[in-house]
Amino acid sequence: MRAPRMFRGLPREFWVQWWGTLLNRLATFVQPFLVLYLTTSRGLSVPQAGMVAAVWGAGVIAGAVVGGWSADRVGPRATVLGGMCLSAAALVGLGAARGLPLLLVAALLAGVTSNIYRPAADALVADIVAPADRTRAFGLTFWAINAGFSVSAALGGYLASLGYGLLFAVDAATCLACGVLVYVGLPEPPPTARPTRRSGGYRMVFSDTNVVALLLLTAGYALVYEQAYVALPLAVRDADLPTSAYGAVIAVNGVFIILFQPWISSVVGRYPRGRVMAAATLLLGTGLACTGLADTVWEFGATVVLWSVGESAMAGNTQAVVTDLSSPEARGAYQGAFTMARSCSMLFGPMIGAAVYAGPGPGVLWGGVLVAGVLVAAGFPLVVRRAKAATLPEAANRVGVAGG
Repeated sequence: MRAPRMFRGLPREFWVQWWGTLLNRLATFVQPFLVLYLTTSRGLSVPQAGMVAAVWGAGVIAGAVVGGWSADRVGPRATVLGGMCLSAAALVGLGAARGLPLLLVAALLAGVTSNIYRPAADALVADIVAPADRTRAFGLTFWAINAGFSVSAALGGYLASLGYGLLFAVDAATCLACGVLVYVGLPEPPPTARPTRRSGGYRMVFSDTNVVALLLLTAGYALVYEQAYVALPLAVRDADLPTSAYGAVIAVNGVFIILFQPWISSVVGRYPRGRVMAAATLLLGTGLACTGLADTVWEFGATVVLWSVGESAMAGNTQAVVTDLSSPEARGAYQGAFTMARSCSMLFGPMIGAAVYAGPGPGVLWGGVLVAGVLVAAGFPLVVRRAKAATLPEAANRVGVAGG
């Protein structure tokens, strides 16, 4: 029996990276349960626990920068191994930390090390997958991340009931397993294929106006998306529904992604990326804005389905565009900048969403989400069109040099 078309034609090296990512995400326990762990096992107040979680988020942003820099200098394969080993050590340190000062330091290190591997793994995909298949490959990596996280959320609750030490131990063990799998499963690149990593880097990334515009739009998209985890639970609470209702509502997203995202990615891959990204962002913003009209579990669930379609359609597209714009000697930096733009939502999304929801009110927040979605959606086709026009002369120059 042949595999579905969406899974065919990708190189073996991609699937090594894919399985490593899935393995790591299947046991992503600590970050989702961090606040609960800190307020119960470590006796912190809610504001103190929020401070530790914010420091973790700041570390995640820094980790993207470090991961991109390392991928361009020591190579993505070694960076994945090193990042995963450091992440395992940092998780053990966080589990052993006592007192707010040590917990803040440990959370910062855990946040940094948790995100080092992401730009390197994306750079690996860019290196080993043909340009025509990159959107599909990045989409399948997105699927692995979300499928693994859905399982880990359910399994983490069970392990936490047995003791939080298990969360830290298993999470650390799978980090090590992911790093070893990628390092052993991928061949050492020949010397001529190894990056020199002596020029370009982040200077090259941020001197390209097309890339900067794309990163800003990506950050805007991520800030809108983050309200699913900030404002949506508040809306469910204000509808006088139990806490378990939010778990059921957000689970719809995980189930939808697992069942439909690969198929949706394969379908939208036939259309121009700019238009797909615009439509996906409109669906995301509209679906989240409709949260303000929901009162029952079924109505909240319907809004989740709507924005989940947009999330699935977007999967892989931005990373593929970033890869098309990147130079081979600085692919890690380009993917690091993309990861950083997405990660900013973990720090600023909760701050902005909670402040607007509690201040001007839910109506202003959901209206703002819709407006932001429309503005970001309008920007994607313009930036992608300009980026495509900018890459055509460069491609022609490369052909000319090769031919000469």
